[in-house]
Parts: sequence; structure tokens; C-alpha cells
Amino acid sequence: MRVGADGLVRRPALVADGFDGAEIDRMLRSGALVAVRRGVYRLAGGDSPRAEDDHRLRARAAGPGLVSGAVFGFVTAAVLLGLPVWRIPLRRLHVVRDRSNGARIRGDLQIHGGRLPEGDVLELAGGLRVTSPARTVVDLARTVAAPQALVTIDGALHRRIVAERARRPDPAAATTGEIIRALGASANWSGSRAARRAVAFADGRSESPGETLSRFRMHVAGLPAPVLQWPVPGTRLRTDFAWPDRGVVGEFDGRTKYGRSPRPGADPAEVLWQEKRREDRIRAEGLTVVRWTFPEIDDPGPNGMAARLRPLIGP
Repeated sequence: MRVGADGLVRRPALVADGFDGAEIDRMLRSGALVAVRRGVYRLAGGDSPRAEDDHRLRARAAGPGLVSGAVFGFVTAAVLLGLPVWRIPLRRLHVVRDRSNGARIRGDLQIHGGRLPEGDVLELAGGLRVTSPARTVVDLARTVAAPQALVTIDGALHRRIVAERARRPDPAAATTGEIIRALGASANWSGSRAARRAVAFADGRSESPGETLSRFRMHVAGLPAPVLQWPVPGTRLRTDFAWPDRGVVGEFDGRTKYGRSPRPGADPAEVLWQEKRREDRIRAEGLTVVRWTFPEIDDPGPNGMAARLRPLIGP
């Protein structure tokens, strides 16, 4: 059974290998094959894919069938680029065609019409064509809520910081200048005003979705703007957020940074011990440390992030 480089098994390849329709149907009923899209399957095994992984597989399955000139865009481009998406529906694949009246839904494809200058299109490994990172985040910022858009914009900006530090190119990275140019090109499109607001608030120094959302909620709550990635004086440590004039630092308790995952095989007890030692070192510098988790970012009660920060840093 031939599995493509994209990890998918296509019905024509199965037929060419001697499997007839009845055999393919039996493999589907038994669970040996799992349908991804019509006539495209993946081999069974392991856990069910995450929503992003499933979306990526479906895009790879649909890619060869796209009409000439069509590219993946919006949230589908973000997923294929490996950019973070947060609470953006992934049921439909999003495709952009270079035409003014191409908007429609066809099965699980949502087709958008719009100009596609050459600089707005990127070809990924395997031949899939997507909108560029800058165009992708601007299109998302025009069409989704500000917190969702910011997570993806910050992710693309942070990828550029990491790429420059490592001195290696990253197809998912974008600069502020590239995003602003993409904004200018979409100035007359629906949602462009919301996109401008989101881009103006974006900051590539946020290193995870939790940090981005924390910063957004601080802004909405009217709290003083923090310094991001603040180096703690007298140490080699830095904190996610800081209000140096108040002697307060903030830490989002998340395990996933933009483009990075926890170290495989890490001992949770050792991780907690190292984190405690780190926090003790920060407190030894006379600083107050406030920590919070994802549920506490939006918690309006006394244990929520904003309520705990407000008496320490002001209104």
C-alpha cells in the first residue's frame, strides 16, 4: 500500500496496487483506513489527530484538486504554515482565488475572492500554495475577533525574532513592515479597520498564546501596560511581564511557547522544582511575583488575573 509523502493514501493509488472497491470499503469499515476527504485516507493508528492536524491533513488531501490559481488562505494557511490559531473554527478549508466575486461555500471548502499579487503567495514543501504569513494574518485580522487575530499575528512576529536569532529562514515568519504593507493593500476591504487595530496592538515579544491573551485582557481591563520579557536586575532571568516602577512581575503559567513544545521526557517534578527555584530568585530581588493560568486570564472574579494585579499595579 503506497502512502504519499504527505502521509495520505489516495484511492487511485490503492486501485493501481490491486485493491478493488469492495476491499477498500472493508478497510474503511474495519478502521484500517480512515477517510480524510472523499477518495483520500490515512492509515489508522495512534490517537485521533488534533483539530489542527486534522485540518492540515484535509488541506493536503484537497490541494491537488484546487483549480489553477487558487491557494489556501485565512486559517488554513495559518495551520499549514504552523502558526498558532486559537478558537478559530476549523471545520472548513479556506481557499483564495484571484477574482472579485469568487466567494462561496462548496462542501468543506470556503472560497474567497480577492487579489493575489505574486508576493502574497508562498509555495510550501510538497507543492502546497498558501498566502504569505503577512497576508494570512491580515486576512484573519479582518475576519475574526481581536484576541484570535492577535494570537496568530504575535506568533508570526515572534517567529521572525526566533529566525533572526538563529540566523535561519522561517517561511512562517513575518515582520511588522511586511504586515503593514499587506494592510495597505487591503485598505478598502471589509474588516480592514479592525485589522489595523489588531496589528497596532501586536507584539512579537509575546512568546505564547497565553501571553498574548493576557496582554490583551490587561488592556481591556484598563491596567497599565507591562514591559515584556523584562530582564530581572542582578540575575540572568527574565519575566513574561513586569511593572518595574511598582516592583511587580507577572508570569503566565503555560507550557507551550510559539513554535516550541515542552522538552520531551522532562520530569514534571523536576520542572516544578526548577520553577520554584527561579521564582525564589526573583523574589529575592525584592519583587512581587503574580502567576496565573489560562482559566484565570478571563476570570472576572477575585481570583482572576486582572483582580489580583490591580491592587499591586494600579488602575
